[in-house]
Amino acid sequence: MKLISFMKEGIPGYGAVQDGRVLDVSSVLHTEFPDLKSIILGNAWDKLQDACRSCRSFNLDSVEHLPPVPNPSKIFCIGHNYEEHRLETGRPKTTFPSTFFRFADSQVAHGQSALIPRVSSEIDFEGELAVVIGKPGRYISAADALSHVAGYSCYNDISVRDWQRHTTQFGPGKNFPCTGGFGPWMVTADEIANPQALELTTKLNGHVVQRASTSQMIFTVAELIEYCSSFTPLTPGDVIVSGTPGGVGMKRTPPLYMAKGDAVEVEISRIGTLCLTMEKES
Repeated sequence: MKLISFMKEGIPGYGAVQDGRVLDVSSVLHTEFPDLKSIILGNAWDKLQDACRSCRSFNLDSVEHLPPVPNPSKIFCIGHNYEEHRLETGRPKTTFPSTFFRFADSQVAHGQSALIPRVSSEIDFEGELAVVIGKPGRYISAADALSHVAGYSCYNDISVRDWQRHTTQFGPGKNFPCTGGFGPWMVTADEIANPQALELTTKLNGHVVQRASTSQMIFTVAELIEYCSSFTPLTPGDVIVSGTPGGVGMKRTPPLYMAKGDAVEVEISRIGTLCLTMEKES
């Protein structure tokens, strides 16, 4: 099932996407479950499916997308998790995942504009698989980890490279407003048995700039869940952004940074395509 968060006539909602239409589940369940995160938190999948049978619907192109989970408590970002990317950045091999964090209010949705901040022009694409946590847990074993997943989505973990390089901490370069592209929807985990068998492609103005299989991850989705849940409890709606393949703009000769008017897409097989347009901050 494809689950979407959206804005319709100025009112936020959520629902399921089927055959080019949105089943507005929130029109039935909004009192008990005001957003998609509350559905995940309440493990209310049966109620969601029941509501799909009786709710109103409208054309997908009539809604404004929101990030699938607009309000995650935590967004974990994983660095250098594909060998090709590790090599192009000159990073040493590590025993543990490189982990940093993104603020929820830095995110932007499918079909919207990502912002080039006025203080930088080194804006880089990073297509990634996003993992949405569905069941809480601490010290989750890798063997049990996928049972804690609610679903998967596309992510563009856009980097403001010069700010990312200010220190060894990536935080500033990863948290400018409207730089964390998330969407277009979340595909529920029952439809993706193996997250390590997906194809990821990033395109800039129609040209392929990244292409990889998630089988090439250094640390698997299950291992990332095990690691992250060891230092903090995972809660429903949390997001793990699992790392980008090689081909990033800063490591090209000359560097390939995004500019105003550029169109950037992140496509993942069995999920869909996240599309953003680059705009300059006023």
